[in-house]
Amino acid sequence: MHFPALTPSRQTRIITDVFTGYDHRPRVPDGAFYETENLSSRQYPLLCTRPRRGKVKTLQSPGGLLGKDSLCWVEEGTLYVNHLATPVTNLSAGEKQLVSMGAYVLIFPDKRYYNTEDPSDFGAMEADLTVTGEIGYRLCDGEGAELGDPSVGATEPESPVNAMLWLDTSGGARVLRQYSQAQRSWVELERVYTKLIFPTLGQVPALFRRFDGVEISGAAEADLNGEKILYAVGGGENESDFIVLVGLIAQGFSAQGSIRLRRRLPEMDFVCEAQNRLWGCRYGNDGERNINEIYASALGDFKNFRQFLGLSTDSWTASVGSDGQWTGAINYLGRPTFFKENRIHQVSVSPTGGHRLDETVCRGVQQGCHKSLQVVGESLYYKSRSDVCVWQGGFPQSVSAALGETAYDSAAGGSVDGRYYLSMRESAGGNWSLFCFDTERGLWYREDALHARCFAQAGGELYAVDAGNDALLAMKGSVGAREASLPWMAETGLLDYQTPDRKYVSRYTLTLRMESGSRLTIWLRYDSTGDWIKSGEVELFGNGTVSLPIRPRRCDHLQMRIQGEGEAKICALSRILETGSEL
Repeated sequence: MHFPALTPSRQTRIITDVFTGYDHRPRVPDGAFYETENLSSRQYPLLCTRPRRGKVKTLQSPGGLLGKDSLCWVEEGTLYVNHLATPVTNLSAGEKQLVSMGAYVLIFPDKRYYNTEDPSDFGAMEADLTVTGEIGYRLCDGEGAELGDPSVGATEPESPVNAMLWLDTSGGARVLRQYSQAQRSWVELERVYTKLIFPTLGQVPALFRRFDGVEISGAAEADLNGEKILYAVGGGENESDFIVLVGLIAQGFSAQGSIRLRRRLPEMDFVCEAQNRLWGCRYGNDGERNINEIYASALGDFKNFRQFLGLSTDSWTASVGSDGQWTGAINYLGRPTFFKENRIHQVSVSPTGGHRLDETVCRGVQQGCHKSLQVVGESLYYKSRSDVCVWQGGFPQSVSAALGETAYDSAAGGSVDGRYYLSMRESAGGNWSLFCFDTERGLWYREDALHARCFAQAGGELYAVDAGNDALLAMKGSVGAREASLPWMAETGLLDYQTPDRKYVSRYTLTLRMESGSRLTIWLRYDSTGDWIKSGEVELFGNGTVSLPIRPRRCDHLQMRIQGEGEAKICALSRILETGSEL
């Protein structure tokens, strides 16, 4: 009797040992995962758990975070530096922009400052003082030395002597001239100074200093009111205060009155430091006019935005023609860079003071995502309205294709060790996600649902403020109380091996290294329907390598979810394909 010969099914073994992170697109490449939680590329090409975070402390009403030589933050209206409270208190409620400029911490919108090297140097960037009483007015030189009263008239004084002053009224306008014995003529003084003497003792020099740009009102001479530069400031506990400014009086006098001196900073939406200047931008209306401007302080002086001496160190203001709100600002490779949703404006800083404003029409920073701006290496990353971009000075390039079609907003970012952390909210569902982008390898990972208010790097550690419980977290876990356990998960996309040859997977084998006490569970879901079915489980009571076999049932396609707790490294996922019948 003859029986037909049976041909054994052919088997093919495929091994995946390079894992490429999170990919939320409909078709997930081999080695990538549709969902991840608490995983990292730190052991690439292996798939490993992220570092356990450290909880540094719980903050009460946090308002901002800044990384310098030590960590700085605002808590309950007080600035803290290296965990110590500073004298900067009574700050307003709400989010702050903290800017580092040399040893200083600058706090906006409060316009306060603190010197981390000299704790006695702190206060307000603005100054406002009203002096009431008998105020003296004297002609003087630029240092404040009084010159005496000039002769006044339309004709030259007779028998002049060297350095004699004459106020010439012959031309209809008053011109102060000084006699030069060497030239034997009356020489017009190009700049005339007036000294204002106040009854206060030390209040003026405590608030103002030489070359401050101020606004003066209430002076007895109209020529002394308006925006002025203080060419000298003096006074003290035992002597009257004085200021020197450009202006002309006919003769010295004293008068009862009230004078107001104000040094003001413009209202600014976003601020940054670049090349020893403080830069800011503003879009809106100040009650008198529409404003769409970029500002720069005087060189090395964050208190002065109205210092115009005709020097390269002067303050600077530029009007901008592009429409729309400003959405962020950052110092990128030494150039102050300002963003709108559809523009990038970058200032080319000139050593002569002739700064140039450049404009690039492209994807800018999404409204509400100014904290996503981060320089990683030499590249700038940020969240635009449609994607996450990297910018190197030309046109931005998208790096977020792996995040799929989900729309996000309210992004805040941080960076450490070449990794870009981004906490974002789903625009539709309102759910929060913390993503980590390995900029060297171009790999994304979704860590968890952390809503980070802000990030800051200090001492090689990345810190974040958890909005859920206002905890200050160390993302690498180098400080603070580390997490006790670390649940993690990786979920594949559709594993579809339906081919004309009727191939199917007869077995998976997952190879991984686990620490003692770790647990692992494998779940499968068939043909995109039904519940997840437990298909494998292991608990390790000693450090070692585990190979877990998984035998799925016959199906058109399936998904696999790998869930664990404790530190682990996934080394490989192999599968055996067999050829089935034509039926």
